[in-house]
Amino acid sequence: MPLPTMTHSCSFLLPSPSHPPADPADAVSYAVVVLNQRLPRFAPLLWTRAQLRVCADGGANRVFDGMPELLPGEDPDEVRHRYKPDAIKGDMDSIRPEVKEYYSNLGAQIVDESHDQDTTDLHKCISFIIRNPPGPDNSNLCILVLGALGGRFDHEMGNINVLYRFSSIRIILLSDDSSIFLLPRTHSHEIRVDASIEGPHCGLIPMGAPSSSSTTTGLRWNLDNTSMSYGGLVSTSNIVDEEKVTVTSDTDLIWTISLRNHA
Repeated sequence: MPLPTMTHSCSFLLPSPSHPPADPADAVSYAVVVLNQRLPRFAPLLWTRAQLRVCADGGANRVFDGMPELLPGEDPDEVRHRYKPDAIKGDMDSIRPEVKEYYSNLGAQIVDESHDQDTTDLHKCISFIIRNPPGPDNSNLCILVLGALGGRFDHEMGNINVLYRFSSIRIILLSDDSSIFLLPRTHSHEIRVDASIEGPHCGLIPMGAPSSSSTTTGLRWNLDNTSMSYGGLVSTSNIVDEEKVTVTSDTDLIWTISLRNHA
């Protein structure tokens, strides 16, 4: 019996949706999580696109400082007022007191979970969004994570681990240079690539477990029932050759694709 197909795209990076869904029930509900790394250049666009915005602890400092820097032609106070998080969540060891007070006075929900040292701030934010989805439910939810890459390597690995912990939720890790998300083995995958904003470099990484059989179409160097593992073959520095890439695998894979600087 064929696997159900899951479709992916980075269309949220385009200035406006190219084709609104014919059925409103098919509309994607976006949530944005901001972690404690420099904001990518497209942060204002994604913030505006999202229906729910959550800062993870020191991510609030990044919004407070970084949004005015990304919008230099506008009044900084007006920018800070407009780009207010709906919630700030984490163990509160990184957020500056004046930033916490500023957003609290604007009505942002402050959720101190310093008692929980077993999960990362991103994990806490994802759990919060799932309990408070921006749409009618979690079926069409997509969570965009800014600042998940760069900085300390253990933080990056913790953020990638969250993709596996919440494998049934669409979560996309974003930096200025890359987009990363999980391809669960429970589905076959169709990745729609827009060459104006992403590619051509891409990779398929068997991070959770070795793959005995992975197959792709649409890449320069396709996999054909190929085995992949650390210590063996890993499909890095591949090239997207077509607008549609398909992937099936017997294990969960990480997909990554480069983002173009003018996105």
